[in-house]
Amino acid sequence: MAQQGGEGEELTQSDVRGDALAVDDTSSHAGRGRETADDRGEGGDGAGEGGAGDGGSKGDRRRRRRRVLRWSATVLAVVILGTAGAGYLYYQHLNDNIHKGRRSTGDSKAERAKPNAAGQTPLNILLIGSDSRNSDENVKLGGSRANRGNPPLGDVQMLIHLSADRKSAAMVSIPRDTRVDIPKCTDPESGKTYPATNTIINESLARGGAGCTLSTWENLTGVYIDHWMTIDFAGVVDMADAIGGVDVCVNQNVWDRPTASVPGGSGLKLRAGTQKVVGKQALQWLRTRHAWGSDLMRARAQHMYLNSMIRTLKAQNVFTDTPRLTGLAEAATRSLQVSEEIGTVKKLYDLAMELKSVPTDRITMTTMPNVKDPLDANHVVPDGANAEKMWQMLRDDVSFDKNGTDDAKEADATKTAQPERSQAPTTAPDRLGVLVSNATRTSTEAPVPGRANTIARALGRQGYTRAQADRTAGLSEDRTVVRYPSADLKGDAEAVARSLGIPLASVKQSTDVSGVTVAVGADWRTGTAYPKQSPPKAGDLPSNADALNGADEGQCMDVYKPYQW
Repeated sequence: MAQQGGEGEELTQSDVRGDALAVDDTSSHAGRGRETADDRGEGGDGAGEGGAGDGGSKGDRRRRRRRVLRWSATVLAVVILGTAGAGYLYYQHLNDNIHKGRRSTGDSKAERAKPNAAGQTPLNILLIGSDSRNSDENVKLGGSRANRGNPPLGDVQMLIHLSADRKSAAMVSIPRDTRVDIPKCTDPESGKTYPATNTIINESLARGGAGCTLSTWENLTGVYIDHWMTIDFAGVVDMADAIGGVDVCVNQNVWDRPTASVPGGSGLKLRAGTQKVVGKQALQWLRTRHAWGSDLMRARAQHMYLNSMIRTLKAQNVFTDTPRLTGLAEAATRSLQVSEEIGTVKKLYDLAMELKSVPTDRITMTTMPNVKDPLDANHVVPDGANAEKMWQMLRDDVSFDKNGTDDAKEADATKTAQPERSQAPTTAPDRLGVLVSNATRTSTEAPVPGRANTIARALGRQGYTRAQADRTAGLSEDRTVVRYPSADLKGDAEAVARSLGIPLASVKQSTDVSGVTVAVGADWRTGTAYPKQSPPKAGDLPSNADALNGADEGQCMDVYKPYQW
């Protein structure tokens, strides 16, 4: 098909195609070798630009048009190749920015969630704020020069849970001074192995990196965590700058500074009302503790900041505004360290898009229900049944908010009530050895004396005459669980569970046991029949979860009196 040229002439396909490599056919040997009579024209020695008064011959005009087309084709080719090359190099540059590490470096028994009817699974990401002072910038921002070179602590820890259908999200903080069991962990860089211990959770980061913190969370909650991300002081500042500021609110003037009785402080100084914080001031907001009155209130302030940040990003055309997107990509890839399976720009972008798709009124920020640590008044411990209820909601993918459709709420309510599939036992009850352990100890309650013996006798009355009590002391399980070591014992373990009324969902395969074992947990401190559990409902959070909804723009912090000005 011909294209219309200038002055009523038609250009053929060969004219349009030209020779992209022959930029100027009067100076290219290859070009000259391919000249035709028309290329040379009849007035070749004087008919060109500035030649004959009629603008040059027809051949001259055609030759000039071909030169223009060839130049255009060459420039276009260079632009396309250059842009593609630059784009690839920039993509590689962003990928090279990302620091990666192993997903898990500790002993963990958490299992992946089973897919829903549509084949979807929830996504859990652990966000860790490191207090590292191992760079000049972090020392400048975080102070405490004496800690330079020390292993970093995980002062901010927050689990982000995206529902299987990606229609709701929950975020749960655990205060840094929460006393928990930290499992045996191995540092992937030094190879050093740290024994299991019971101490505050922020120390887990120094005992094998983010992978150890992830394992600690998995053992505490029973929730399988897919990925982790860490960010340090300088990273928070970079991200805050890239976002362009986030609105926060205080009810009184605040100045988090040293006082006569309490040293330290973040330096945050704001007037009452809503203010935009950016850069170093955003870091000060996230680090402030004294001015809010406690570490628990610091978690609330962090939740307010994140809610506001999410609303800000949703309101911006980040993904169509190239300079802003570039700035965010640079900041994010420089600032974050991530578990290796999400260590590319594309995977991080996909995660961001999944979170972006959740409506703000379906995002809920919470803090783990907790109580004072009976061993140390400066620490806290999980609040038994209330904390377990929250963990069960995460495990069962029950939304933390009540803003879903009626169908979604009904689906939430029936997730734990699905028919259970069982496997036939292979061993007669009177020939099966069953070990029963007393794991009723909690962080706030002593174990119930004789509990293992009581349940072993109950099993004996059901025909399991070889059941016996385990004498191991100090075990702790939030929920009762029946474990078995190999697939051939699954049916036998399920039969034991049914005889006691334990749901089949609590029957787990584990390499930590050598036979069928019943761990009587803190949820079964009395009686010989397992208490029936009501499945959690959407939005039915414990009263001490301090829940904040992402759409609530009226959130504002009260300032502790000594830090008002």
